[in-house]
Amino acid sequence: MKYLICGLGNIGPDYANTRHNIGFMVLDRLASRLSTGFDSGRHAFVSQGKFKGRNLILVKPTTFMNLSGKAYCHWLNSEKILIENSLVITDDISLPFGKIRIRPKGSNGGHNGLGNIQDMLGHSTYPRLRIGVGSDFPKGRQSEYVLSPFDPEEEAGLDELLDRCCDAVEAFTTIGLQMTMTQFNK
Repeated sequence: MKYLICGLGNIGPDYANTRHNIGFMVLDRLASRLSTGFDSGRHAFVSQGKFKGRNLILVKPTTFMNLSGKAYCHWLNSEKILIENSLVITDDISLPFGKIRIRPKGSNGGHNGLGNIQDMLGHSTYPRLRIGVGSDFPKGRQSEYVLSPFDPEEEAGLDELLDRCCDAVEAFTTIGLQMTMTQFNK
């Protein structure tokens, strides 16, 4: 069985370790676990690996955050993957740092990457893993906040968070969405 795991972020060194790129960070950690690397593909950096007999296609869009749907939809369609076998990984300022939420559907919550995916799909019913990056910013400074690096305290907990997110992705591909939600949405 094939799964599409799409981590959202922005390409380039200026964005590499920012809160908005936590989706890319999770996929980099997951690719390392699967002993695979990324190659350039259509609209994305792509990696393929196996986990417990499942084929995982990891996609990091090169379209920048606001056009993430272009890469997600392309790989979903070209690999003929059912939408329920896909998972979009993104940052979320509505959740405190370190909290994760897995859902089968939902609003974009003002997130431009999720908004573009929903626009391209024409609906909001697709699994997503939202990762809390906190909201410690003054009013009107959201963009600066999500495009800034993690502070030292957050940095100290980042490895554990990335590993927990990878565990959640692996669970999603083996035990399914509902049981993964029960296990990780604490």
